[in-house]
Amino acid sequence: MVWAIFLLPGRVLKLSNEVAIKTEDLTKTYKNFWCRCKVLALDRLNIDIKKGEVFGLLGPNGSGKTTALKLLLGLIFPTIGKAYVLGKTASDVAVKNKIGFLPEESYFYRFLNADETLDFYGRLFRIPGKERTLRINRLIERVGLEFARKRPLKQYSKGMLRRIGIAQALINDPDLIILDEPTSGLDPIGTKETKDMIVELKDRGKTVLLCSHLLSDVQDICDRVAILDKGKLQITGTIDEILSSKDVVELLIRNLSNEALIEVERFIEEKQGEIVSIKNSSGTLEDLFLKIYAANTGNSKTDVQGSG
Repeated sequence: MVWAIFLLPGRVLKLSNEVAIKTEDLTKTYKNFWCRCKVLALDRLNIDIKKGEVFGLLGPNGSGKTTALKLLLGLIFPTIGKAYVLGKTASDVAVKNKIGFLPEESYFYRFLNADETLDFYGRLFRIPGKERTLRINRLIERVGLEFARKRPLKQYSKGMLRRIGIAQALINDPDLIILDEPTSGLDPIGTKETKDMIVELKDRGKTVLLCSHLLSDVQDICDRVAILDKGKLQITGTIDEILSSKDVVELLIRNLSNEALIEVERFIEEKQGEIVSIKNSSGTLEDLFLKIYAANTGNSKTDVQGSG
């Protein structure tokens, strides 16, 4: 295993090459004009995000999520603590080429079309012309905007703008992708496609940091999550770790007669167990929506063109 070593005042920090993001007592205080403490936006955040995982950062409005993202991107500087991204300090300019970022609100040049927009961002990263063209074509097709690639962005819906924003975040083939509300404005088809894309990125060894208010999205695709509230880290762990109830067990049973079910209930009661509920298994609204869509289109593979 390779380690990156950073010299800090009074001590040495060893950072494993398996860690994409690490924060140590990361704190941000916003001050007023008189340099007095006004808002403690983030209070001693300590998290480790491994390379190749999808990590969800959750919390209500004002919990410190946006401040944490700005600190990791080097857009603002911490009051106390340190943040490390891909083996370097978050403020190191050299690491920016390896990061893709989708903000909660994307602001594009409204008179450019999809090709021109991605070409602009590709030039910022100094991607060679032929490679830039290949990436643009691949990304436009992947986000489902082939049908509208020549339209100016001022004619795009909110969902379509979200898709071009995702393509923009991936134009430099980053190792770390930070997505703030990536499914905002998307219909269920677009949401499903976006979640599939995030899983594909993970399969390619990319690290994804995801912020979302749609908890079902996070639960579907994240390996681990952290929940912030009032600037403090409340809990972190895998979905199973933080949601599982140790004293409740679920049994999924198929092809059991009513008589046999009564016998099972009786056995549980004899063993001093408590039956909390008995009900038929159900899917999700997303599953039902996609099933109806597939049936009506005659295609089991979702087609996102025109949705959004």
